[in-house]
Amino acid sequence: MNLGVNDWSDLWRQLSGHEAGPFVQFIKYAVGGGVATLSDMLVFYTLSWKVFPALTSADPVARRLGWTVRPVDDTTRSRRFILNSALAFLISNFTAYLINIWWVFQPGRYAWYVELGLFYAVSLVAIALGTALGWAMIRGLRLSTSASYLGKMLSALLINFVCRKFVIFKG
Repeated sequence: MNLGVNDWSDLWRQLSGHEAGPFVQFIKYAVGGGVATLSDMLVFYTLSWKVFPALTSADPVARRLGWTVRPVDDTTRSRRFILNSALAFLISNFTAYLINIWWVFQPGRYAWYVELGLFYAVSLVAIALGTALGWAMIRGLRLSTSASYLGKMLSALLINFVCRKFVIFKG
């Protein structure tokens, strides 16, 4: 089975430049997405713990890290989930854009400012749908903030990859 990689030097060439087959490009997208996701998580959880509290003492991340959290009711927690998600989105999305243009996709289908605008627009739609899902998971299903965050991220991932590959960048 040929995955678009002929040998180690070909793999290295694809990993280090913009020209890559679909399999290697997806791997690069996943790695870049992982970096952007880590920045999102760092900002989201820092805000949710210390700045705009949105965690409960039963939250798996808070428990695992041994964080002491301030009590907050579900209505406030769901609003703060949205606020913290929005702030984390601004930072992590710019991180994702830089990784995408420097490493994953071939920029230049549009002028850089149009490309950046489209990048944020697609990401905004994806994160809005994901955040609505997360809000509903807290309010309707009374799930943990972390479970809601995971639902938000997975739905946004699917929308973003398709739109970035086929609409925003050259492929």
